[in-house]
Amino acid sequence: MDQPRYIVLALVILFVVIVLVRAVRIVPQATALLVERLGRYDRTLDAGLHLLIPFVDRIRAGVDLREQVVSFPPQPVITSDNLVVSIDTVIYFQVTEPKSAVYEIFNYITGIEQLTVTTLRNVIGSMDLEQTLTSRDQINGQLRGVLDEATGKWGIRVNRVELKSIDPPASIQGSMEQQMRAERDRRAAILTAEGVKQSQILTAEGDKQGAILRAEGSAQAAILTAEGEARAILQVFDAVHRGDADPKLLAYQYLQILPKLAATPANKVWIIPSELTGALSQLTQGFAGSFTGLPDGTAVRPAGTSPLGDDLPPVVLTDPAEALAEARRQSALATADATSAGTLSGRTFDPSVEVGQRPGAAGGVPSHRSVAPAHPVDGAAAAPQQPSASDVPPPAGPA
Repeated sequence: MDQPRYIVLALVILFVVIVLVRAVRIVPQATALLVERLGRYDRTLDAGLHLLIPFVDRIRAGVDLREQVVSFPPQPVITSDNLVVSIDTVIYFQVTEPKSAVYEIFNYITGIEQLTVTTLRNVIGSMDLEQTLTSRDQINGQLRGVLDEATGKWGIRVNRVELKSIDPPASIQGSMEQQMRAERDRRAAILTAEGVKQSQILTAEGDKQGAILRAEGSAQAAILTAEGEARAILQVFDAVHRGDADPKLLAYQYLQILPKLAATPANKVWIIPSELTGALSQLTQGFAGSFTGLPDGTAVRPAGTSPLGDDLPPVVLTDPAEALAEARRQSALATADATSAGTLSGRTFDPSVEVGQRPGAAGGVPSHRSVAPAHPVDGAAAAPQQPSASDVPPPAGPA
């Protein structure tokens, strides 16, 4: 008798548990449950604890309310220039109305995919390949507008549409790579030509300035050499007259020159005058006449005086200190010009490069105290140093 009671009690307890399980439902966050009562939509359960009527109410479906990301496989699409490109799309959407997402469409994921494919073909079909590759934002905007409008009645909001990849055919990719390579080669050739042009311009400018400076230096060197030779001739002429050389000294100098004439390798025959005394007397009379200005050698001016008197031309040579200062100034100007040319060519200035080129710098040209001769301005050759007017001995008084 007791055993049937226990069985009935156990069945009652089991029924109560089943009823409680079916009546009590806990809904997690960001999830919506659709409840049907006797096969008809009744209400939507949000997050929290809810009670259902057992055997009357049932859960139709659960909908995830979070934003979802769906990546569709690549789809072949034909452009307006009849090229087939493969486009991979990514859709970001969110369910806003669970009831519409369940009852308005059988499978909204499949519906979004097919709608994306058809819309993408319509959009890409009006563009060529170049526009397709460069108009991603425009394509994304058009796709989002069409999808958002079509999925609105499904209770779905499309937040974002992205084209993950656009792959043209392999042959077109090879042509595009060749075109890009040719464009880069063209730019490289243009840049190289520009660099060569600038280099030739700077080189020509440097050669021009160097030629001008060398020409100026050669001209100044020639002028200084001529002035030095003229000064030397005048000083020798003045010294000869002030020394009052007699005919015996001149004849002795003439005899010393004759062996030197004979020692020249080009002279195979040396002819000595038969009347050497007559030649010497004529030479003496000639010098005497040139000194005195009279054929018989009669003295017109006192012996030991010079026909130039004290009227030697002044020395026009530049003072060594001034010449050295001017040379240093020209060197500084040339260094600054070369530095500015290097800066304009695109290379930064390195102060260590000009070490040894500045006058007085470490390892460079020594100061003017250690330089014996003065160098002419602008790279001219050094002229022989001639004594100044102060170095000429004063004229001797009358004997």
